[in-house]
Amino acid sequence: MRKCVLVSGGAGFIGSHVTVELIEAGYDVIVADNLSNCDMTCFEGVKKITGKDDIPFFKMDFCDPVATELLFTTHQIDAVIHFSGFKAVGESVAEPLKYYRNNLESFINVIESARCHGCENILFSSSATVYGIPEKLPVTEETPRQSATSPYGNTKQMCEDILRDSVKAYPEIKGIALRYFNPIGAHPSALIGELPNGIPNNLVPFITQTAIGRRECLSVFGDDYPTPDGTCQRDFIDIVDLAKAHVFAVRRMLDGKMKKEYEIYNIGTGKPLSVMELIVGFEKANNLKLNYKFAPRREGDVPAIWADPTLANKELGWKAERKTEDTLAAAWAWEKHLAEDSRSSRE
Repeated sequence: MRKCVLVSGGAGFIGSHVTVELIEAGYDVIVADNLSNCDMTCFEGVKKITGKDDIPFFKMDFCDPVATELLFTTHQIDAVIHFSGFKAVGESVAEPLKYYRNNLESFINVIESARCHGCENILFSSSATVYGIPEKLPVTEETPRQSATSPYGNTKQMCEDILRDSVKAYPEIKGIALRYFNPIGAHPSALIGELPNGIPNNLVPFITQTAIGRRECLSVFGDDYPTPDGTCQRDFIDIVDLAKAHVFAVRRMLDGKMKKEYEIYNIGTGKPLSVMELIVGFEKANNLKLNYKFAPRREGDVPAIWADPTLANKELGWKAERKTEDTLAAAWAWEKHLAEDSRSSRE
């Protein structure tokens, strides 16, 4: 019997790519999203990529316990991947209560409903922000979590703890937390990619929007960090590689291959790139020049962090494969696709 996976927040950047990979791996998928930080563009793209017009979609908010309960009541769900959460570091510093209320309530509601309706498998979309400013690089899953540098990062730490404690208390459920590093790029088809509402909070969509003329100038926040070129270093991972990690993790849960009831995996490349290296790489991959300027450091940013993905390579059988230049070319192809669609709609 085919297994059904619920993807909460599945119309967004990461959720849409994960939905594609799950469907292509043979799973039935239910997508639910309140569309607070996206529209239906990527969900429609998912249907085109997979050739499936009948993917169930529910516009709903997982902070609503009644709606969450109804979804689990009316569908047989075997596993849930939880993406629904606000994710902008700067905004979380300015509006912490918004982040604590949304990110914690939504996850608690998902766990409660999953547990009550026989959904034993919960995969949480976590983040490298849980490491704070690490004392040693690269970070492994055994690296101690430091104090979070933002309310957003703190909600990720707290949600991990909620899942860990729930698994310990309720033996009928098991959980995996995937700690993402910095997802970038777009699907090779250019039919889905990163499409934030308003001004982008992530680097690559700001790069592509500047390149195409939607933004006048790209700001590089900080040029005096203790890194080789003074800009922040990150572990930039291709979005399709990241999405495939979820398939490996879900399969591990559903096939009963977990060695512990709660497991954590770093999902990254293990290779740090600075912000300036990524900008130069984008220019080279797409044969263009960007208008950028240096700006003051941004509150909440960590100077440098990258993963040791050995555990995910070994236990999940997953490994990042795509080249950075291909990732950046895909991001640019997606931005041009959006521009073409916008022109077509105006004509």
